[in-house]
Amino acid sequence: MPNKIFKTFLLFFVTLSFAMGSDAGEGWYEFDQGISVAAEESKPVLIDFYTEWCHWCKVLDEKTFADETVKDYMDENFIRIKVHAEETDDEQTYLGKTYNSAELAGAFRVTGYPALAFLDKDQNLVTLVPGFLPPDKFINVLKYMKEECYTKEISFEEYIENGCEDSTENNS
Repeated sequence: MPNKIFKTFLLFFVTLSFAMGSDAGEGWYEFDQGISVAAEESKPVLIDFYTEWCHWCKVLDEKTFADETVKDYMDENFIRIKVHAEETDDEQTYLGKTYNSAELAGAFRVTGYPALAFLDKDQNLVTLVPGFLPPDKFINVLKYMKEECYTKEISFEEYIENGCEDSTENNS
């Protein structure tokens, strides 16, 4: 009899963990919660738009997001959000409008998966990065976004070559 109770208890917790959005995983928030935390902490946001059937979404999780250097940098500098881009039975609010996850992906103009949206500290979309990036390339994207090089009109290519130093300062 105790074995049956244990199995029932275990089944309950497994079911509960799926119902609570376990897709988000460690360090990842669901949309509304992540947006709230980002506003409280005044941090930029990284949104991972994914689907269940997307092979490269899984590789991104297993290779890039699991890389310790990438993970540590994301944890320190970004609020991370996962959005199941085909979900229609949920609801979240972004900039005063309510969307389900599929509509939210459309609002961010996601056309393929994975897609990574970067929001600034004011929760405005900075850019959408499509596709898989290996850890060594992705860490550079994270640093470029964190250093806000885009506000200095420094392209990503220039950043890779010279860092985020404002080129107009050198010409003065």
